[in-house]
Amino acid sequence: MTHSYRWMIVAAGALMGCVAIGAMFSLAIFLEPIAVDTQWSRAGISSAMTLNFLVMGVSGFAWGAVTDRFGARIVVLTGAVLLGLALVLASQAHSLLAFQLGYGVLVGIAASTFFAPMIALTTAWFDRQRSLAVSLVSAGMGVAPMTVSPFARWLITAYDWRTAMLVIGIGAWVLLLPTALLVRQPPQTAGDVPAGGEIAGEPDMTVWQALRSPQFLVLGLTFFACCAAHSGPIFHMVSYAMLCGVAPMAAVTIYSVEGLAGLGGRILFGVAGDRLGAKPVLVAGLLIQAAVIPAYLLAGGLGQFYGLAVIFGATYGGTMPLYAVLAREYFGPRIMGTVFGAATMLSALGMSFGPLAGGMIYDAYASYSWLFIGSALVGLGAAGMALAFPRVKPALPQPA
Repeated sequence: MTHSYRWMIVAAGALMGCVAIGAMFSLAIFLEPIAVDTQWSRAGISSAMTLNFLVMGVSGFAWGAVTDRFGARIVVLTGAVLLGLALVLASQAHSLLAFQLGYGVLVGIAASTFFAPMIALTTAWFDRQRSLAVSLVSAGMGVAPMTVSPFARWLITAYDWRTAMLVIGIGAWVLLLPTALLVRQPPQTAGDVPAGGEIAGEPDMTVWQALRSPQFLVLGLTFFACCAAHSGPIFHMVSYAMLCGVAPMAAVTIYSVEGLAGLGGRILFGVAGDRLGAKPVLVAGLLIQAAVIPAYLLAGGLGQFYGLAVIFGATYGGTMPLYAVLAREYFGPRIMGTVFGAATMLSALGMSFGPLAGGMIYDAYASYSWLFIGSALVGLGAAGMALAFPRVKPALPQPA
């Protein structure tokens, strides 16, 4: 095994992220059919996604620690088994509580096995082009709305939501189990000094010291606010577009355009992060995200939704991988899985607010206006916190 295998790790991480995140976020496509078929409230169904993110955050921290100790392969194999099982069980649920437990809890546990562990593993394989590599792994999530979501919509149209969810669960097993077997640890750590001559944190720093450091405090709070800002608009975008008069299948394509733009944004922001540094690129992306969210309130036609989806998708997709790059620069490879798992836990808590808040706002006002306004304000707060990221110390000269 040579270092050329690192691109196989990138490909495996991207595919697993696509399937896992695609299956999780496809609840936005299932929301309307489930509500119509079962008469469950939108807030109740949306709370499954809230549970999803809460569980994903807590278990992601644990999976990150397991990855640091035992490697990523056993973690992603476990996740592959659990994800298919969760979707199969949720497809057969006949009570809201059973659906919330199956989709909210089990899917959350399963999805958390892929993101932080594979991102941490990728940073260990790369010493150069790290931002680009992490962005490409994260790009799998950007592909998800262009693949799993339209597939779910087609299955629902052709059959029903239960059959659609069952098929996606079985498909997850077929795709993820063989891919997980391709995951390998690097033959040696790619190096503690990131590109640009910066050190990767203190070599003897413990996990507890890292989690109490100013670097982690800013990293975690910014990640939290960033995700809290965009989670609601992402999850309720299809329903909001339909309220604005967009046809159901066309509304799903808005979701797909966001995903396509996110794919391009991840690559663009990854290259920019390698050249300009992760912090300034992240701050710029957060400001753009905060500005575009309330603009959806002015959208009427499908073309306007598409235009905003390109900007919104590119910015929220492009900023996400940069948190991993900053974590790697601050804390190094040894405790990367645990530290980034903890940061992911905070981001998942942020993601958990949007779906439930959007459902409650709609149930109360029959409108999503306050969701977009509140999300924009939270997005501005995220950009402000990102400005406080400490500078990474320059590398010290190494003895001959």
